[in-house]
Amino acid sequence: MVTSLLVVVVVLALLFDYTNGFHDAANSIATIVSTKVLTPFQAVLMAAIFNFIAYFFIKDHKVANTVSKIVLEHFVTIHVILAGLIAAISWNLITWWFGIPSSSSHTLIGGFAGAGMANALYMHVNPLKAIEMDYVLTIIAYIVLAPFIGLAIAYIVTILILHICKRARPAVAERWFKRLQLVSAAALSYAHGGNDAQKVMGILYVTLVTSNVIKSGAPMPEWIPLACYSAIAAGTMSGGWKIVKTMGSKITKVTPLEGVSAESAGAITLFITERFGIPVSTTHTITGSIIGVGLTKRVSAVRWGVTINLVWAWIITIPISALIAAGIFALLRVIG
Repeated sequence: MVTSLLVVVVVLALLFDYTNGFHDAANSIATIVSTKVLTPFQAVLMAAIFNFIAYFFIKDHKVANTVSKIVLEHFVTIHVILAGLIAAISWNLITWWFGIPSSSSHTLIGGFAGAGMANALYMHVNPLKAIEMDYVLTIIAYIVLAPFIGLAIAYIVTILILHICKRARPAVAERWFKRLQLVSAAALSYAHGGNDAQKVMGILYVTLVTSNVIKSGAPMPEWIPLACYSAIAAGTMSGGWKIVKTMGSKITKVTPLEGVSAESAGAITLFITERFGIPVSTTHTITGSIIGVGLTKRVSAVRWGVTINLVWAWIITIPISALIAAGIFALLRVIG
């Protein structure tokens, strides 16, 4: 049944996807902007286009399926979803304002799980019984694994490129890597759209099931992926310049060669995790990749103080989002 509250939740879900776009735009364009291969406007335009192109090619929505099952169906209500979305949007805006590249993915997951656990408390049930622990533990594991996978791939790719191009003339090599960076940045933007848009798709699907608009297990209505890819692309067009500065220059100085390595490693990691339905963070992945290219020069080339601050932001994102969502859920119950 379509209600005004359902419409509000759908709008908020797409608003979150929009904030995800401008919050995470820096992930796919930071290196290509910092190496001056493209201007900021050109970079966000390209990123937005490839965010949306993923809609036409990614039809097996495994990541969406994972997200939709994080909170067990018995504990999902429209208010749980509403509280989770408000918490996720709030944390996204806070971290964007302060230029902190936290994970939009984990913000949404933490908000959804926190609201579901709060609902379990009101039902006098152990909160941990409200969530699918296998999915949650996998997501938590990849908070650590995704950046390390990106780091390892970026390190290996950079070493291989340096070995292959060791006899090349620097000016010629620089010119070629600037061209190749267009390809690697496009691939990363495509992977970002394909992975991150699915998280909201999963939330919208479970919203329709909870509202009895569709039955559990029914095919996903086509308007959901179309709307989600459109929203994340529109958000990317809005940019996120504070985070671009952090990702593109504060972690380590990046050349076009290293930009190709970092973006390629990030895209490969996202392609692999999307294939297995694991909702990883694009932010974590590309940060690990940038650190990986920095390590090929020397350990001191990475600004570890900045990196440690980023890691703390990653650690607190899920619990803070969960607590905010739990508080909002309690408030919604009081309001009625």
